[in-house]
Amino acid sequence: MLIHPTLDRMKADSRNASRWLIRLLLIVMLIAVAGVAQAWDEAMFAKRPLSAFPVPPGRDTVVGELMSYRIRKGDTLLDIGRWYGLSAKEISDANNHIDWWAPPVGQEIILPTEHILPEAPHVGLVLNIPEMRIYYFPPPSIPRRRKHGVTSASYSNTRVVYTFPVGLGRFDWKTPVSVFKVTAKTHNPSWVLPEDIYQEHLERDGEADHVIPGGDPDNPLGHYRLSLSLPEYAIHGTNVPWGVGMTVSHGCVRLYPEDIDRLFHIVKVGTPGRFVYQPIKFGWRDNQLYVEVHDDLYGRYPGLWNLALHEVQRRGLQDDVDAHKLEKAVEAKTGIPTYVMPGDEPDTAGAPSTVSNTGSTPAS
Repeated sequence: MLIHPTLDRMKADSRNASRWLIRLLLIVMLIAVAGVAQAWDEAMFAKRPLSAFPVPPGRDTVVGELMSYRIRKGDTLLDIGRWYGLSAKEISDANNHIDWWAPPVGQEIILPTEHILPEAPHVGLVLNIPEMRIYYFPPPSIPRRRKHGVTSASYSNTRVVYTFPVGLGRFDWKTPVSVFKVTAKTHNPSWVLPEDIYQEHLERDGEADHVIPGGDPDNPLGHYRLSLSLPEYAIHGTNVPWGVGMTVSHGCVRLYPEDIDRLFHIVKVGTPGRFVYQPIKFGWRDNQLYVEVHDDLYGRYPGLWNLALHEVQRRGLQDDVDAHKLEKAVEAKTGIPTYVMPGDEPDTAGAPSTVSNTGSTPAS
């Protein structure tokens, strides 16, 4: 069968036009998606502001305020958490365990940016293992003085605390409960693999290095390390930021690259510290009692409810706690300070502050 050349050419032109139309529509769709997707990148995280909370006076131990955030296309909890000084796990726990990688677009979520300080001296570094969060209490600033020994009113010695999410040791390489001191600070440290870790890598990958040079992209220490008086343990950065909020290390404490950068430059050699294990924390704010509950990360207790009752007894809080509220908080394990006194929570607590998606966060 013969086909007229003009008709054949017309059909070919029609097919080409259709292909170009499909390509054009795909390009338009990609531009539209790019226009609403979140623009998270390493350069942006490096410029994230560093916040400090005033250490409350008296018996109060609750710091920070809850915030809320509306999820946009392209968001993951890993990126949102990193921008707000949280881990993906913390956000997921606070919001009914929503998916880390594909949270529901348009949903307003709570950012758990409120914390009960661990029960420990407010000195140096305090890491609460179940919370997977480290607190740094710098020494109080010394007020400057004018001439003739008169203290300037423009300066104060208000105590502050910095806090950062961390990644910790696997269940078979638990981060230990202990006290320590910072013994050294290293920029771009080399990683000399202990023999047991070298053998583990060799068995897993079929090959392994004894030393990974400082600054190497494959160096799990990142760019900064605080060496500790605990043998074989350190506080350092990471080359895998999504590991913050997870138990993936061989016992060391990992921070986001920008967080260890800040911590490295404000912590001095000789700073004291301690690793504590407190899955349940009670704290006061303005004469109101709150509880904050986290996973028993390494399974140290036979049950969190029994631990909660023990803590109530130990602290003498029997008359201050509504047992039903406490039980619900223990079951939920949101990691959010939760009001547990009898009666309604006072209005002074307020609702979470809404975060603008185009102000303190990257614009789309």
